[in-house]
Amino acid sequence: MSLTDEELDRLADVVRLQPTKNSELEEAWGVDGGSEVHRYLEDHLKEYYYRDDDSLIRATAEANDLVDVEPGIEADAVAKGGAPDAIRVPELEARVFAVVAGPDERSQSVVSVLEALREAYDIDPEVGEVRRALRSLERKNVVEVVYRTVPTFRLAVDRDAVEVEITE
Repeated sequence: MSLTDEELDRLADVVRLQPTKNSELEEAWGVDGGSEVHRYLEDHLKEYYYRDDDSLIRATAEANDLVDVEPGIEADAVAKGGAPDAIRVPELEARVFAVVAGPDERSQSVVSVLEALREAYDIDPEVGEVRRALRSLERKNVVEVVYRTVPTFRLAVDRDAVEVEITE
């Protein structure tokens, strides 16, 4: 099956963002709603993606070979529940990874991570953007959630154990 340029671009997003959710692809593709993402995946990319046990969207090996982008994670490590040696993430996620509490430190709320970003990088992202970045890093098995009064976050691995590459 031959893919159009648009299909290849969107498949590259699936490969780059994996493991991902409809909402992340919705944002990347500029479409309205997760149902539109699901419909596109089923109608155009059905052979090139699958949903894992946690319903996260992942690219097939064939999809990885078709596009010229680095996968968001090393699929084998994360599929086995381990942490990857490298992650490829947008700049905000890389910055969140750099400031979030370490594995032996007290976990932080989203607002606490936001304050750390403001202090370290003199940036002011939306709280929702920081939450999405933390959840994306959690799906990559490099951040863990600790439930207290509110969900809090800290690294699941030593910061220097993972190479972080910024995409885009």
